[in-house]
Amino acid sequence: MVLKKEFRVVLPCSVEEYQVAQLYSVAEASKNNTGGGDGIEVLKNEPYEKDGEKGQYTHKVYYLENKLPTFLRLLAPEGSLIVHEKAWNAYPYCRTIVTNEYMKDDFFVKIETWHKPDFGEQENVHDLAENIRTETEVIHIDIADRSQVQHGDYKEDEDPAIFKSVKTGRGKLGPNWKKELMRTDCPHMCAYKLVTVKFRWWGFQGRVERFIMKQEQRLFTNFHRQLFCWMDKWFGLSMEDIRHMEDKTQRELEQIRQQGELRGMCAGED
Repeated sequence: MVLKKEFRVVLPCSVEEYQVAQLYSVAEASKNNTGGGDGIEVLKNEPYEKDGEKGQYTHKVYYLENKLPTFLRLLAPEGSLIVHEKAWNAYPYCRTIVTNEYMKDDFFVKIETWHKPDFGEQENVHDLAENIRTETEVIHIDIADRSQVQHGDYKEDEDPAIFKSVKTGRGKLGPNWKKELMRTDCPHMCAYKLVTVKFRWWGFQGRVERFIMKQEQRLFTNFHRQLFCWMDKWFGLSMEDIRHMEDKTQRELEQIRQQGELRGMCAGED
């Protein structure tokens, strides 16, 4: 058995803009979540082509010793709180698989994302079998809805309800921003993120799977709020600019991880 949910995130930018915005924001968020021994190490970031699909392949290692709740730290043997993330970015489709060498086939998280120029109204974008589709909960994330943000995660300078882009004029996003967007020619898109979680450990499976899914929703919410509020930083950048930035970030991350205090999003007790 696995746990499966689909998250839909509507944004006031085009599918083409989002490609740059996402990569810029991933690089920035990686630095913001690295330090004090925990964080992210980039092993590979290179083009790939396989079975007619081509894009960018990344392999990252996440060190999570201090970012997990107590019950998981007590449960996990020493050295097992390291996960590998392999991603195939064939934009506008992306596939990410997270695994753990200690748990092998008993654990994985798979995130499949389609980026579409709509308001999140498409059904079955991921072409699921009918019985799976009807059992998959759909969750709509509203980046302007502060009630969807955990209290400890809130930052005023990352609030789409407050931010207004100087470069594009987009924002501030009010309570009915999606309906207002429909009446304008402002670019828009939706990220359809299908998340599948498997954690097979007797006595803990359901609890851990729910915890992981909750953390994914939290991550998607915080990340896309940041992405919008960083618009004036990424707007106008080229893919060449992004690749240069990624190279620089890859060199910086290992040094940052070994220094300073724990940074970024930590899990609360569940």
